[in-house]
Amino acid sequence: MPHSRWTTVYEEDILAVPGLEVLAVSDEAGVFAAKSEDSRKFFIFGHPEYDADTLALEYTRDLERGMDPVVPVNYFPDDDPSKEPKITWRAHAQLLYSNWLNYYVYQTTPYNIDEIGK
Repeated sequence: MPHSRWTTVYEEDILAVPGLEVLAVSDEAGVFAAKSEDSRKFFIFGHPEYDADTLALEYTRDLERGMDPVVPVNYFPDDDPSKEPKITWRAHAQLLYSNWLNYYVYQTTPYNIDEIGK
């Protein structure tokens, strides 16, 4: 999943906070997801909502501003900005949010069906 080029959240900083746990991390991208131990708070540090061209547009914008941005890793085929990026994270993003809603919202939220509409 795409990650911000300007923000870094360190795994050790999250682990230093009592009650938080890291769910997904990689050496290359850093922390992607964390949550509270009671599963009531989730923190997503990547950008699964990005369209296929979002990082390309940001990269091009920064080049046009005279900046020297680093080419987003594993985004353009062969890390070549002249090639059109492929959206390889969309299915995973859909699954992430679908599973979160299904399990952590619908299945674990206590309610009494008899109280609905009263």
